[in-house]
Amino acid sequence: MARMEVTDTPEEHDRMLAPSRIMRPAETRAGGGRDREELIAEARETIRLGSKSFYAASRLFDRPTREKAWLLYAWCRRCDDIADGQDLGGNLVDPPENRQEAEDRLQGIRVLTRRAFARQPTADPAFDGLGQLAMEVGITQDMADDVIAGFALDAAEWRPRTEADLLRYCYHVAGAVGVMMAKVMGVSSEDGETLDRACDQGLAFQLANIVRDLREDDAADRCYIPVEWLVEEDIEPGQQMKPHHRREMADIARRLVALMEKHERAARWGTRTLPFRSRWAVLAAAEIYGAIGREVVARGVHAWDERVVIGRWAKLKMIVRAWRDALDNKPADPGLITWSRHDFRPVEGW
Repeated sequence: MARMEVTDTPEEHDRMLAPSRIMRPAETRAGGGRDREELIAEARETIRLGSKSFYAASRLFDRPTREKAWLLYAWCRRCDDIADGQDLGGNLVDPPENRQEAEDRLQGIRVLTRRAFARQPTADPAFDGLGQLAMEVGITQDMADDVIAGFALDAAEWRPRTEADLLRYCYHVAGAVGVMMAKVMGVSSEDGETLDRACDQGLAFQLANIVRDLREDDAADRCYIPVEWLVEEDIEPGQQMKPHHRREMADIARRLVALMEKHERAARWGTRTLPFRSRWAVLAAAEIYGAIGREVVARGVHAWDERVVIGRWAKLKMIVRAWRDALDNKPADPGLITWSRHDFRPVEGW
């Protein structure tokens, strides 16, 4: 078949190579191009089903802050579910079968998060919501990466050896989220003290979670108790939740809760500069999570016979107490605070 010869002039050739008016580069847009109200509705349903405590506390924020808090929670919840194969933090429905699969899931979280910050669509409303949130409040990729590092530790089946290791883990999975939450509440990046105290709140929340969930974590072959603590209590590796060690575990629970209360006091001190509604919400969440840790201690050796849950009416009383404390705005002086959020970030090689 004869080949048709093209004999365009240089001017015609240049016009052919000019950018097409039809084929345009894909536009980037915060939220991956989704409608903001759609993202808010998805996030609200996620927190309503995923955490009754956080949902109750979030309703105390003013509406703009509440909606942004939902977006942040939805991203955290979705990352956790992808990493562990859970459904809204509940039962394991598709856990990773090996370390390589866990690493693959982690890489997926990283890729989707990068796309969200690049204002590209992710096909996942939780990640698109993070992109929307980042645009609105100035959350950075570094802040999100600090949180993802916590999932990386779990994927690597990491265990803490010291109390400092434990606090670094708590920083990644919760303290860094506290810093992001402070940004949601309008705290400036220049206000280092308030960001530090927001980190303390996250540490306190995570320590309460750890002490409550010791049995569940053990069933999933995870242990966040420092090895040094287990050695001091003469507990054999992997035997911490066996019945004959319940008394020693009650001692460890008291130690965990004492550490929780140390950071809880520092966090309360940091709420002084927050707007009233934000202060109220933070103090209410602190009351509820602090009560979880203290209830574990109160139950002693029976703490893990069944999961500690704070009832609806007890939560309501705590919300009212937090309202009074927020109005008064005179938290107890925690004494000398010698640490900042930067102390909990890992050193090189950790």
